[in-house]
Amino acid sequence: AACLLLLAGLIALSLGSEFVPRLSEGAVVIGLIRMPGTSLEESTHLNTQMERLLRQRFPDEIEHVWSRAGAPEVATDAGSVEETDMFITLKPRERWTATNKDGKPLTTQDELVAQMEKTVEDIPGQIAAFTQPIEQRINEMISGSRADIALKLYGEDFETLVAKARELEKVLRGVDGCADLAHKQIAGLPILRVRLKQDQIARYGVPAQAVLDLIESLGGKVVGNIIEGQLPFPFLVRLPEASRQSPESIRAIPVSTASGERIPLSRLADVEVKPGPKIIFREQSKRYLTVQCNVRGRDMGGFVAEARQKIDEQVKLPDGYHLEWGGQFENMERAQKRLMIVVPAALMMIVVLLFLTYRNVVDTMFVFASVPFACIGGVLTLWARAMPISVSAAVGFITLSGVSVLNGMILVSFLRNLLNEGLSPWEAVEKSCRTCLRTVLMTALVASVGFIPMATSSGMGAEVQRPLATVVIGGVFTSTLFTLFVLPVLYLFGRSSAPAVPH
Repeated sequence: AACLLLLAGLIALSLGSEFVPRLSEGAVVIGLIRMPGTSLEESTHLNTQMERLLRQRFPDEIEHVWSRAGAPEVATDAGSVEETDMFITLKPRERWTATNKDGKPLTTQDELVAQMEKTVEDIPGQIAAFTQPIEQRINEMISGSRADIALKLYGEDFETLVAKARELEKVLRGVDGCADLAHKQIAGLPILRVRLKQDQIARYGVPAQAVLDLIESLGGKVVGNIIEGQLPFPFLVRLPEASRQSPESIRAIPVSTASGERIPLSRLADVEVKPGPKIIFREQSKRYLTVQCNVRGRDMGGFVAEARQKIDEQVKLPDGYHLEWGGQFENMERAQKRLMIVVPAALMMIVVLLFLTYRNVVDTMFVFASVPFACIGGVLTLWARAMPISVSAAVGFITLSGVSVLNGMILVSFLRNLLNEGLSPWEAVEKSCRTCLRTVLMTALVASVGFIPMATSSGMGAEVQRPLATVVIGGVFTSTLFTLFVLPVLYLFGRSSAPAVPH
């Protein structure tokens, strides 16, 4: 039993961790990020092409598909015309007919998402990230990102942020399990940049302010207010549309010099179109850029641990720059901190209640010993089903603690009564094991069989139930073996040196 306990401890360290299992919502959201400057018409055209492609490829899996580009008039969603959310409602799984590369029918939403990803990955000029409606909103509320992992890089210099974000992307791409990798598109927006030529302004005797006023009138220069009743409205002067259609027309705008000569603006200023910042994100008065990705095929805790190690080794940040991890990983860390308080508190309450019941340290520790041995089965069943430790599994271990103690209490309570009647420890152990066998097995069967439907369920929401049920079923099995075989032996050795049981 001690060797099994040690083995289970080693296996538990290799299981990995995650916040909660990914819940299949019966719907998929494809987050599309296109090149900065993409027009709304082009986004709409590409969205329609993708919708038709997906409907043709998965006619028996997709119920509805529709897209939403940009941001609403009420600022409830941060977006732009280059960003699109494509919502896909799925049909019931029993109606699916798509197959994988081995010719076997798809049975899970993750397999279907993998097929969809292959279908749209060859469409150029965009980055596609697959998630789910509720999951997407929760991630946005947590970290402002729509992915499982949000790596926020804080700093001041715009170009340094972009350069370091590309280094982080390169490192994350080499970590096993990384999917839908992208960073927030904060650069690439075409900006008209006008720089005055100070020497030419002085040569022609044109005041710099006159040129600046002309440039400002491209968008509209306020020259006064119009009063209507009690409300003032700004009065703007704007150049004609023909003069501001293109950089060439702007360069040809005539400017009067001190001698009365009219020269084009291009002689007094450099007019060019260059890529500039599309949006600048700030948090707590600091600029930041988000690198985001989803985790597939492995646990989130192991992914972040490996990514952190590689980033520390390969990415050197300048002074004043730092990283923060967010997304579902942030929730997982928060939950782990709370479980570090809740689990010991629950175990301590069990010990206190047992002591108040038996008024004996030896009996209390014998009964409580069933808790770690029950965890052996929980860990082994998680390992056998390739499930990481999550909040659901942790709740299962807490539930298992109460169930395992109940079996031990049945046996120890009967043992104490037999010892009080004057039987020797060996006779009391032999008689109690035979008498309590049915009771212990009935308690174990009720606790384990009742969880079998949860452990084998494949419907919506089953992803959260399966780890909890798996832990309880496996733990009850090893707890029962401990109660029937190990606990009597411990009790014989313990009672040989323990004081008499009080009446």
